[in-house]
Amino acid sequence: QVQLVESGGGLVQPGGSLRLSCQLSGSFQGIYIMGWYRQAPGNQRELVATITTGGRTNLSDSVKGRFTISRDNAKNTVYLQMNNLKPEDTAVYYCNSEVGYYSGTYYSRGDYWGQGTQVTVSL
Repeated sequence: QVQLVESGGGLVQPGGSLRLSCQLSGSFQGIYIMGWYRQAPGNQRELVATITTGGRTNLSDSVKGRFTISRDNAKNTVYLQMNNLKPEDTAVYYCNSEVGYYSGTYYSRGDYWGQGTQVTVSL
């Protein structure tokens, strides 16, 4: 069983900053790509940023220059540093990770999601 627990969301004024964290726990043998997605009311879930095991990052155009994704492999944790926040960044932010595990003698990979954390940017 794999769990992803997010923290760090909240209410912030435009121009402010927040740092989201997501830690994996449970039984697994490998963590591959990790990322953050967000979903605003009435919208589909969209990619915010991803990071590979080796540290290669990919960010959506809407957050480039403002958000930074990083990971600490020793702590099984991924972070999202969000600066210069805008009202349009308001959404529920979800952590995602591809995880490797043994099922009997077979090695498999699965896609797991956190429960989401609310980020609200408003005066």
